[in-house]
Amino acid sequence: MSEAPTAVDPRMTSGCAWIDGVYVPSAEARIPILDTGFVRSDLTYDVAAVWKGKFFRLDQHLDRVLAGAGKLRITSPLTKAEIRTQMHEVVRRSGLRDAYVEVVITRGVPAQGERDPRRWAPRIYVYAIPYVWIVRPELQEAGTAVVIARDTYRIPPTSVDPTIKNFHWGDLVRGLFEAYDRDAWLAIHTDGSGHVTEGAGFNVFALVDDVLVTPERGVLEGITRRTVLEIAAELGIPTRVGLVEVEELSAASEIFLTSTAGGVMPVATVDGRAVTADGMGPVTRRVRDTYWAWHEDPRFVDPVQYR
Repeated sequence: MSEAPTAVDPRMTSGCAWIDGVYVPSAEARIPILDTGFVRSDLTYDVAAVWKGKFFRLDQHLDRVLAGAGKLRITSPLTKAEIRTQMHEVVRRSGLRDAYVEVVITRGVPAQGERDPRRWAPRIYVYAIPYVWIVRPELQEAGTAVVIARDTYRIPPTSVDPTIKNFHWGDLVRGLFEAYDRDAWLAIHTDGSGHVTEGAGFNVFALVDDVLVTPERGVLEGITRRTVLEIAAELGIPTRVGLVEVEELSAASEIFLTSTAGGVMPVATVDGRAVTADGMGPVTRRVRDTYWAWHEDPRFVDPVQYR
């Protein structure tokens, strides 16, 4: 890796990508059109957040992307330490203090006529762009409007393993359009049998009879989801990870969504029904405030060494 520049290249201020050993502005980053990650969605990826110049829980994100690659029988071209170095480097070169940093590992580009995936050479891409919000902070105070998707069920785990972060978003995008058509912002998907799963890039939590519940099946095991469960334990809030019936959302006194892209996001309405009087309940507020406070906790952060 070449020495990082002492000043930020102005072309990189909106993002920096590392592809084929070269750093380029994210807007100029290109991948081969025959990469199976593009043509077959044969890949895994992960996204870590940089907040105020510090990565949050970077080790957990690195462990998850490498575990996902292993489940897909893709050998990462880089080690965990090397991926960490490149994630830091794209942030350094961009100068971004609040960033959304993604690493993508694909099965690669097959030789002409080669159909045996064991013979393909995996590829890796890393980029940093300004921090992404699913629900922006000024909208979180009032809570967001969600619907339970009626037209599209979540892809079953027997077809696509949701614990491997992936680009199989056909069902999730359909859910977004359903939400917009029903005057909401986001959709929560079910498994088709009355159980809550997840939505487009987020996990779901509900406070039911003073217990914080979240689905265990058909979902990505989110790093923010894990963090919230740890926060709940520290705050003495009872939790349950298991099957969550759709009817439990109707009975919930508080609901919130979790994601690296936005943190802990309160839900104000579900299918037009108000969840709380003011959009954010007291348990949600405690969890959300603690979540952002942990972004300054040395136990969880990895500072970027800007130059």
